[in-house]
Amino acid sequence: MKSRSCLLRMSSLLAVLLLGFSLSAVADDAGNQNVTTPQPQGNTSAADQSSSNASRTDSGLTAQQFYQFMLGEVAAQRGQMPLAAAALVQMAQSTHDPEIARLAAEAAIEARQYDAALVATRIWVAAEPESAPAQQMMVSLAAAFGQLDDVRAHLANSLALDTKENLPGDLMRLNRLLVRIPDKAAVNKLVIEATEPYLQLPEAHFARAQSAYNAKDMAKAGTEIDAVLSAQPDWELAILFKAMLVESKPEDVVVVLQPFVNKYPQAADARLGLARALVGAHRFDDALVQFKILQSQQPDNPDVIYAVGLLSTQNGDYATAESQFKRLIDMNYPQSNLVRVYLGQIAEDKKDDQAAATWYAGVTSGPQYLDAQARAAQLTARAGNVDGAIAMLHKVQATTDDDRVQLVLTEATILREAQRYDAAYAMLDKALATRPNDPDLLYEAALDADYLKKFDLSERLWQKLIAMKPDSAQAYNAWGYSLADRGVRLDEAQSLIDKALEMRPDDPFILDSKGWVLFRKGEKQAALDLLQRAYKGRPDPEIAAHIGEVLWSLGRQDDARNVLTDAARNYPGNAALSDTIKRFMTP
Repeated sequence: MKSRSCLLRMSSLLAVLLLGFSLSAVADDAGNQNVTTPQPQGNTSAADQSSSNASRTDSGLTAQQFYQFMLGEVAAQRGQMPLAAAALVQMAQSTHDPEIARLAAEAAIEARQYDAALVATRIWVAAEPESAPAQQMMVSLAAAFGQLDDVRAHLANSLALDTKENLPGDLMRLNRLLVRIPDKAAVNKLVIEATEPYLQLPEAHFARAQSAYNAKDMAKAGTEIDAVLSAQPDWELAILFKAMLVESKPEDVVVVLQPFVNKYPQAADARLGLARALVGAHRFDDALVQFKILQSQQPDNPDVIYAVGLLSTQNGDYATAESQFKRLIDMNYPQSNLVRVYLGQIAEDKKDDQAAATWYAGVTSGPQYLDAQARAAQLTARAGNVDGAIAMLHKVQATTDDDRVQLVLTEATILREAQRYDAAYAMLDKALATRPNDPDLLYEAALDADYLKKFDLSERLWQKLIAMKPDSAQAYNAWGYSLADRGVRLDEAQSLIDKALEMRPDDPFILDSKGWVLFRKGEKQAALDLLQRAYKGRPDPEIAAHIGEVLWSLGRQDDARNVLTDAARNYPGNAALSDTIKRFMTP
């Protein structure tokens, strides 16, 4: 289509050139009526005169120029745009005609010959300096080549020649046009200069805000975007830009977007940004409110449905989560396998292992396949068939080293939960022989060494892991809990657990460890408060066992029995829970 349009433009030009000659010839005839035609003088022969006249076509072009034009037209007709461009650029260089230069520039761009396009555009601008398209093309090409001086020379003219209707949009595109120029400070200065005559337009301030942001001048970017919002307070793109300036601090994003969304409730993109910021600030209930409003506005938006499903899962609202995730399955959501894994996890939390296994079985390929198979194996082990679960894992084809490690970790977990600690540690130790610095293998091996009461070994492994990953909250927590559970070096245990809490202050398992070390130190009521907070965040059987023991020690035996009995009903067979019940409730 492009080649055809170029051909039509060239044909039109040829018609104009030929018509121009014909009209001038008619005018000459009219002016020369009754005038005797001059005869050749001197030694000039008729043949010489004929030869001289033949050096030009009737269009006023030289024969060479006419040949170049026809060559370009035929090449374009045949789709040979590089040849067409070369011919037209050569013709533009010899004629300096603005229309030919324009056609040459367009043909060169279509042929991806940008150097040639720049040559033709320079001719076009020189021949027709008041042409807005010429100035705009010059700025675009100079910017693409990173030629800041050329951009500066033509940008002001380009904007000055712009139409009133097009100017706001062109101001908004200004920074995208200049993106290839690496000196962002120089670009910022250029944008400030170019937009000076147009500061009555909010788009000019927006362009300045963007260039300041690219130049890492956040204060100036904030000032300019505030000017935009002062002139046009309902501009959603502007408020989103302002939020972007503080996006590293989710709470600050909330402060920026919440008033705007309250004032303009139909601003879907701003509401989406607010919802995501609330998630980043761990304000999940508030985020869910925003996503539900979005869903009322965009009921078929799969990304919103997905977010509502995830947050409902986070809040323990499994009925809503299931309905949302099942909708995504019906919609053939691109991440349907991930959704099936979530549905399996929900079924597990609801103690419906059969439904969970069905959801996992539906994942037959893709990135979630390994995870689904691992979970299915764990369900089989939980049903009492440990050997069958391990056999399932051995049938899974791992394609990467990471996948193989994941299968080892899953098998080790199954063995540990079956209290086959020797087998679990032996397996992990073998894997560490080939990947000695794998943090997950180190962590799991340390756990099994601890279960085997090889405490020197487990502490060496945790120490190595922390040296490798000083931000490993899990390692600090596990080591501290091990010390607390043994009732040794309690101050050191609390210090380790406190480091873990600094990194993950709301983690239920770390809160459980902190409660447990406080209990070991005799701070029973403080311990109970933390343990109950942990259990609210994660109703885990081992946390329930700790709560029961602390309540018993406080003389609240009836409360302890209730907690332990309810937990045993929900988590039958848990070793830690069973041991606590035997110690306190068995006659």
